[in-house]
Amino acid sequence: MNKILLIVLIVLGLALTVYNITVVDFETPFEGNSIIALIGIAASLCAIILLLIYATSKKIEEKMKE
Repeated sequence: MNKILLIVLIVLGLALTVYNITVVDFETPFEGNSIIALIGIAASLCAIILLLIYATSKKIEEKMKE
């Protein structure tokens, strides 16, 4: 995976997280659209973590080849 693509995907994940935070109604966070927004926040954070793990594994793989 290209480094630029990785950065773009991480930025998109952060943008989705910020958008979903704005959708959450903090008075009733587990009702209606708020629960969907919370699920979206969790999913985008998981995607960001997976992308960071992937980037780290690629760096380790390159060090092992040297």
